[in-house]
Amino acid sequence: MPNELERIIGVYDQKNKGNLLFVMGGLHGNEPAGMKAIEQVFHLLEIEPLHNPNFKFNGRIIGLRGNLAAIRENKRFIVKDLNRQFTLENIERVFDAHSNLDSEDKELKEILTLIHQEIKNYQPEKVVVLDLHTTTAFGGIFSIATDEEESQRIAVELHAPVIRKLINGIQGTTLHYFNTENLGVETVAVTFESGQHNEDLSIKRAIAAITNCLRSIECVNAEDVENKHDKILIEYSKGLPKIADLLYCHSIEEGDNFVMKEGYKNFQKVSKGELLAHDKNGAIYCKEDGRILMPLYQKQGQDGFFIIKTVEVFSQGEELNLNYK
Repeated sequence: MPNELERIIGVYDQKNKGNLLFVMGGLHGNEPAGMKAIEQVFHLLEIEPLHNPNFKFNGRIIGLRGNLAAIRENKRFIVKDLNRQFTLENIERVFDAHSNLDSEDKELKEILTLIHQEIKNYQPEKVVVLDLHTTTAFGGIFSIATDEEESQRIAVELHAPVIRKLINGIQGTTLHYFNTENLGVETVAVTFESGQHNEDLSIKRAIAAITNCLRSIECVNAEDVENKHDKILIEYSKGLPKIADLLYCHSIEEGDNFVMKEGYKNFQKVSKGELLAHDKNGAIYCKEDGRILMPLYQKQGQDGFFIIKTVEVFSQGEELNLNYK
């Protein structure tokens, strides 16, 4: 990784007015797959008209790197988790302060200043934010949606399990901040987890997710999207729940000395009373039957694990209706 990184990975716009899509990678500095996927998508967009003279792109896509300082050091964060800082109170503090800003404060201020300026310049009818992440554990891929219908619709069309209510277990993420009320224009946000941090396939899955998102929000025509992008995500999601809801999150405080039991993977079934981890207070047992998500196998992080439950669906129509509750 070069010493000097540009915040903007790329911008693509054929001057056909449409939605403004921000795709962000590296909000956690030790998650390179999303950034690599964004770089490759911009390369594909640039060469697509050479192979397909009828290719038309509506709107604008802007690719962003998140926590530049943490990316340089290959760390989740420098001082604090950037993807827990997107609260209105914290943002107000950061923009009001003229000094004493730590590393993540500065990153937050730069990202939001850039995004608001791009919105002002482009004047879109709708803004979409796709935040790309990976996990320390292996296992299934998934999308995280807000309670908004449009967020859940896009998440479903990424062809990966959709996790609802996850934002109720944490605070200050991009999903919490990027909405219509805060940005002053119709806004929808979705997070996509493409696999393990350093797994090569995580890059391919993130590329597929970006491509499917472009199709879902009508930046590109469906006929211009290769079926392989759907197949990559559908194949890896086989046997996983289509929709799941958060049961609870095990939060970690500084000094807890949390250690996750080895061997857990995303979506692995767990039972009430099962030993999951230890901390300074002793053993940590599973509170309810369900599936484990994002077990923490790195030193930095505020969430030890999440427990989710499968939402039963019986048809595509019922699935979508259920998603929108």
